Amino acid sequence: MGLLFQFKELFLSDARRYLEDQTFGKFQRKGLFRQYYSIRQIPGLRFSFWMRLCSVLRGKKAWIPLYIIALNRYNHYVYKYGISIPFNTKIGKGFYIGHFGCIVVSPSAVIGKNVNISQGVTIGVTNRGDKAGVATIGDVVYIGPGAKIIGAIHIGNNVAIGANAVVTHDVPDNAVVAGVPARIISMNGAEGYVNRKVE
Repeated sequence: MGLLFQFKELFLSDARRYLEDQTFGKFQRKGLFRQYYSIRQIPGLRFSFWMRLCSVLRGKKAWIPLYIIALNRYNHYVYKYGISIPFNTKIGKGFYIGHFGCIVVSPSAVIGKNVNISQGVTIGVTNRGDKAGVATIGDVVYIGPGAKIIGAIHIGNNVAIGANAVVTHDVPDNAVVAGVPARIISMNGAEGYVNRKVE
């Protein structure tokens, strides 16, 4: 029962990012699986459902039949929506996929709470140099369409990354970065871009 509670907590935190408060209240009362099918037209949330389920069931022998079903559905949506986010990636609560397509995330990435990821985003590995590795991303971060975050860098809290930015260096808290290579253009943070945050 603990595994299903963990899954429910993670998935509901993601769902709240997509839904208005009134709808989210109904979501809780109607039940997890029933309401999932009523909002199945939201690709990012549909993907998150199976990603989160695979994540909590992985390696649990007692749950192998359900894990196989979940893995099959997860792989289906990886190809259908073009969202390559491994289910073993460390991702905090309130993960929001704004639009689907060409999203690639390294399984070694660490992503905090209330992170928005857009279409065309890559969070990838650098194999050599002083930045060898993959990024750690803080809480309340907006990653714009086409942005690339490459190497073992740290993205702070309350950060906005502009469309098509190529980020190869650490980004401090509250920064807005844009360009190739990405540079700080303001310290206004992600306000207005990351909404309906969860605790």
